[in-house]
Amino acid sequence: MLSSEKKSLDNIEYTRYNNYIIFKNSYFHLKNNQDLYVLYPEKQWDLYKYTPSFSVFFGLFAVFPDWIGLNLWNLLNVLILLFAVYYLPKYNDFEKGLIILIVSIELLTSIQNSQSNGLMTGLFIFSFGFLERKKYFLSSLMIVCSVFIKLFGIVAFALFLLYPKKWKSALYSIICAVILLIIPFVFIDYNQYASLFQSYLAMLKSDHVSSQGYSVMGWLHSWFALDINKNIVVFIGAILFLVPLFYLKKFNKYEFRILTLASILIWVVIFNHKAESPTFIIAMTGVALWYVSSEKNNINKIMFIAAFIFTTLSATDIFPKFIRDEIVKPYTLKGFPCIVIWGKIIYDMLFLINRNRLNEEAMKNNKHYQESV
Repeated sequence: MLSSEKKSLDNIEYTRYNNYIIFKNSYFHLKNNQDLYVLYPEKQWDLYKYTPSFSVFFGLFAVFPDWIGLNLWNLLNVLILLFAVYYLPKYNDFEKGLIILIVSIELLTSIQNSQSNGLMTGLFIFSFGFLERKKYFLSSLMIVCSVFIKLFGIVAFALFLLYPKKWKSALYSIICAVILLIIPFVFIDYNQYASLFQSYLAMLKSDHVSSQGYSVMGWLHSWFALDINKNIVVFIGAILFLVPLFYLKKFNKYEFRILTLASILIWVVIFNHKAESPTFIIAMTGVALWYVSSEKNNINKIMFIAAFIFTTLSATDIFPKFIRDEIVKPYTLKGFPCIVIWGKIIYDMLFLINRNRLNEEAMKNNKHYQESV
């Protein structure tokens, strides 16, 4: 039996897998020509915040009873991340297993909330793996799918800057986007679709104002009482993110490219005003990629340990509830180590990119390849 959630309204009890219920209901709301982006308190707690195309996709799970659909959904989130990590080039099996071990608690947190964050993380990593293997269409498909789940997936398009045939990737992305855009027409007409997008944009605008989450904005507010405009903070974050990408000569170094992926994975969380605990599977995967590929000096070790303790373990029962409620949440301690590590990643990309084992192995493999030819 699936138990009920503590949240209730007018004697309505909501399930512990409420996010799955929201996703499932969106499929039926779309089929019935209902507005996806209004509250349905008699059915679910909170709003649906994804695209109409995702509602169509979720029909693959919604047609099953909850006990089947929910488990299939969570299994997808686990397996796509697992396969994506093991698809990464130049890491050995021990290192890939270590990455999975590092993020396992965060992944569990995400699937306990029936969230899509494991899927998002897997799509990002697969897009990188496909680019490394010159599979440009599949890479484009992964990124476009992530955008149609959560809009912050658009940041992953920065990966295209690191590889040749950018126009081919852009063309493939447009083709994939058009296909995903027209999928909802299976159930709705143009007028309903236009109405849904107006409602979607209105929801996003309202949602943007409502909170700060475990983000840079939340950290600035809780530590320094600074309420800087969110758009300004995101703009500054975008500039800092892009600065290393001006070093074109470093694109041929694998560590630079893997750190770019790690930077993306952390950036989309720490600059997301809605960042909540289940979202940090994305950021901690970036942290794991950075740590496994980095030099194991004392600074890096301390930063990683701090992230594992305050980002990952702070949401578990290892931290007593009063500490979580009175210290961790109010002072954004879950997000702070990821913010610091993201800054360290930018520093590493700018100054320390030449001293890394992964680059040495890549050069060794390339030398062996040339000798064999």
